[in-house]
Amino acid sequence: MTAKRKPARRKPKAGDPLGRVRKICLALPETSEKVAWGAPTFRVKGKLFVMFVDNHHQDGRVAIWCDAPAGSQQALVASDPEHFFVPPYVGGNGWLGVRLDRGLAWSIVKELIHEAHRTRAPDL
Repeated sequence: MTAKRKPARRKPKAGDPLGRVRKICLALPETSEKVAWGAPTFRVKGKLFVMFVDNHHQDGRVAIWCDAPAGSQQALVASDPEHFFVPPYVGGNGWLGVRLDRGLAWSIVKELIHEAHRTRAPDL
């Protein structure tokens, strides 16, 4: 009997937003990926901190929903509604929607993901 190996993670291509989000998230300490509600989610110590969505309920967006520090959601949505929005379901808890299909710099996306990770697991 041969042991099954996990498939190697492929290097994300420039036009591969899920691959880029996955690479950023899984580089963070104690992070895992789990498909939930039909979408890739990223968790730290079992706590959800980022969800990748592609045309969720036909909204036309490629985006992430991420946990955010208190007050961040309102400030970012008000200052740049082309790139940021209040996501359904979790928006009432201060989570931030971040559009990945409108040319937002990946350095900003990366910082928001890192901030979401710190928000959910401040002791790491």
